[in-house]
Amino acid sequence: MGFPDRYDHRETESRLQELWAREQTYAYNPHDTRPLFVVDTPPPTVSGEIHIGHVYSYVQAEAIIRFQRMQGQNVYYPFGFDDNGLPTERYVERTRTLRAREIGREAFIAACLDASREVEDRFEHFWQGLGMSVDWRLRYSTIDPQARQISQWSFLDLFHKGRIYRAQAPNPWCVECQTAIAQAELDDAERQTTFYTLAFPIATDQTDHEPGLTIQIATTRPELLPACVAIFVHPEDARYAAFIGRSAQVPLIGRQVPILANPDADPAKGTGAVMCCTFGDSADVTWWREYQLPLIALITRDGRLSTDAGAYAGLRLPEARQRILADLAISGALIEDRPSTQTVRIHERCKTPIEILETKQWFIRVLDLKQELLAAGRQIHWYPEYMRTRYEHWVENLGWDWCISRQRFYGVPFPVWHCQSCGGVVLAEEAQLPIDPLLGSPPAACVCGSTDLRADTDVMDTWATSSVSPLIAALRWGSDTRPIAERVADSRLLPMQLRPQAHDIIRTWAFATIVKHLLHFGQIPWETIMISGHALARDGSSIHKSLGNSPIAPATLIERYGADAVRYWACSGSLSADQPVNEEEMRQGVRLCAKLWSAARFLAGFEYMGDSDTIELLPSDTALRSWTQRMVMRATEQYRRYEYAAARATAERFFWDVLCDYALEWSKSRLYDGTAAQRAAALYVLREAMLATIQVLAPIMPHITEEIYQRLFSQAGKSLHTSMWPALEPTRVIPEAEQIGEALMAIGAAVRRFKTAHRLGIGTRLTSLIFHAETEALQEMLPRILPDIQSLTRAADVRFAALGEGESDMILLGLRLAIER
Repeated sequence: MGFPDRYDHRETESRLQELWAREQTYAYNPHDTRPLFVVDTPPPTVSGEIHIGHVYSYVQAEAIIRFQRMQGQNVYYPFGFDDNGLPTERYVERTRTLRAREIGREAFIAACLDASREVEDRFEHFWQGLGMSVDWRLRYSTIDPQARQISQWSFLDLFHKGRIYRAQAPNPWCVECQTAIAQAELDDAERQTTFYTLAFPIATDQTDHEPGLTIQIATTRPELLPACVAIFVHPEDARYAAFIGRSAQVPLIGRQVPILANPDADPAKGTGAVMCCTFGDSADVTWWREYQLPLIALITRDGRLSTDAGAYAGLRLPEARQRILADLAISGALIEDRPSTQTVRIHERCKTPIEILETKQWFIRVLDLKQELLAAGRQIHWYPEYMRTRYEHWVENLGWDWCISRQRFYGVPFPVWHCQSCGGVVLAEEAQLPIDPLLGSPPAACVCGSTDLRADTDVMDTWATSSVSPLIAALRWGSDTRPIAERVADSRLLPMQLRPQAHDIIRTWAFATIVKHLLHFGQIPWETIMISGHALARDGSSIHKSLGNSPIAPATLIERYGADAVRYWACSGSLSADQPVNEEEMRQGVRLCAKLWSAARFLAGFEYMGDSDTIELLPSDTALRSWTQRMVMRATEQYRRYEYAAARATAERFFWDVLCDYALEWSKSRLYDGTAAQRAAALYVLREAMLATIQVLAPIMPHITEEIYQRLFSQAGKSLHTSMWPALEPTRVIPEAEQIGEALMAIGAAVRRFKTAHRLGIGTRLTSLIFHAETEALQEMLPRILPDIQSLTRAADVRFAALGEGESDMILLGLRLAIER
């Protein structure tokens, strides 16, 4: 199998991808008795196009998976798509210019399913083009029947264990998406706002000697005035000590509210007095509960003011603010306004500031599990280790149980019917799953005897289904129809070995998966979690589909530079580190591919007679074998520590600085003009070094390494990626031989400097070299590597003189070297 003059990534990559698919190179074998390496792959959301940020994180994980496969592990590597829930709904509404609530539930779900299939097929084609070593037979989506079955089973199991409850409670709400959201879906955003100082008259009676008193309150949300139910001040704030226990009148509204003392009121913020409205923020919720204050449901689900707003009822929030401010100014209650910067909680999906509404939702009880969740996190190996702290901070600061219900159409429905007589619930049986309660029938009447049952119309939060991704992935294999708990108990695939994911979803996906598996099975879902960073746009911001800020389509980069070069860039950033998109790094990947091809093509030009124990190696050959082994040992340890970027650098330095710059050069004389034995020895160690190089680079650059392997090393079409990793043989590390090799490299470097200083080409022949060996070892070894010295330096005459003889030009590594043109 010959070598073309140049490496063509366009032809080679597509051909190899077809070969891998045809030969099922990456297929999982359930009968393989080798140790398992099972991966819980992050299913990307079906809400747009794949961007370069996806490539950055997915390639890093896939490099580790390829390494584990070459370590002799039986790899189970499925791939999923997260296509249920709000992100897909918003994608469909945006791209098909329709609104869910306008076309109806059934038609909208059909549109979402159709869009999901189309996007997922496109995504799979892209990932294959990137060289992902996925077993595509195991592809799943979070809306497919099995995923819905497992998600609904999870709900039933936790309900029976007393972990799920439904309650009318204050909860974050997005008025744009018109659904409840969980604490984990909240982000912080800084915005410019205005502090409005309002005068609240102090209520007077017949004994009041100071009529006309007011208490001033600074607020950024005057539109919440109709929901004001109390005023709070710090108990030690002397300004308001005389007001505590009295009442104030809400301007425009006329309602009298109590003035109460609480240490959480910050005297340094605003005027030090704060109004409590139902609800402006989580502090309002806390005070409302603690003091059993009235509930005024001011904001409706679509972001308008309710009838409790009186004259302002029906206004959208921005309009209500302007109307109320105008009326406050007319009444004289608006004392001052000043610009300010404010941090607000927003919905991470649509970036809309959230409201807090009292609605009836399904919750998973987690607040009592903080210690168990912390302990579970400490059983998992985190790479990098410090990312576990981010998980622990999230757990320690949880303030809400996990709200898992959403008021949308496209998702996994709750397998529940509500009794209209007694308010109880009827649950589906596992044998009915998956089920849509709006279309299916309850298994029995309510315990009260009533058959007047109404299907639950909410769907599960997307994280409630993604959190069982290990089960969805593991149970893809086989056709077992037993109850899910039995199948999980017997599965060899759980717990899994690896969860790769980005750092921004530790609070959502990592947390939710740990919660589910702890509650279901009392164990962790995976042994190791690998945390990636983000690719960065030109302005330094993280690249996200929702922001549309990817500087260039990844397919364009693959076409321009090749998948291996793009993967080369992706593996330049260390774990959890954010990295700019760098096309110069990709061009360096192209140069590496070209140099690998050139070196392999050179070696292919010599007939290789096979390995032999009788080959007599020169000290320079032994040095190269020793350096090769050091490279393999160092890179192996780096991969094991998930330091793929360091492993790449280790292999690359060895290839460029040792193999190409020196070893290939010093061996050419023997390869072209040496005896058969000399040629065999040189070719043996060079091929060994080349093979080790492509093996170590294979997890990162699978195409160029496979092509070289097939042309130079393969027998019977075996793939490099299912071959064994190079052996770790510390006995091959021989420091004494390396000293000779270092001396040879130093000679070569000195001669190159001499030629450069004298403006001579590197290939220019020299008249003579005279060596003055300063140690007996060097004196004995140098003549043995005479062919390599001549090959490296292009010197016609090489002499080994006694110390002091001849003219010395420079001292290096125990040598005195004289050079003559």
